[in-house]
Amino acid sequence: MRILIGVMLLIAGAIHLLPLTGIFGAAQLEKLYGLSFADANLAVLMRHRAVLFGLLGGLMVTAAFRPELQPAAIIAGLVSVTTFLWLAWPVGQFSAQVARIWNADVIALVCLVIASGAWLVLPVASRQST
Repeated sequence: MRILIGVMLLIAGAIHLLPLTGIFGAAQLEKLYGLSFADANLAVLMRHRAVLFGLLGGLMVTAAFRPELQPAAIIAGLVSVTTFLWLAWPVGQFSAQVARIWNADVIALVCLVIASGAWLVLPVASRQST
């Protein structure tokens, strides 16, 4: 079970690390999202968002190897992906880039649900051991 949890967290973490490339500026953000980031204020906000996704992805990748971090990483990841999916659902008709993000978040959600289920079936003593 621990290996399954780790693999699921690695996949979800990798998905969350992908937007980190947005820190390199508006041109990279445009490639990621297929939108214009000519407004410097919007670019700064989105670059900051990239950093936050990097932190979240880093937490999940670290938690794959540190069982004591797994509950926090799973919860944070679930909040992230379910919030995006919930906010995006009524919009529908996404651009190709946003549809790709939707699909990646669905994959991350499945991984995090599997990880949380596996974590819950672990004996309590095994949840914190390495």
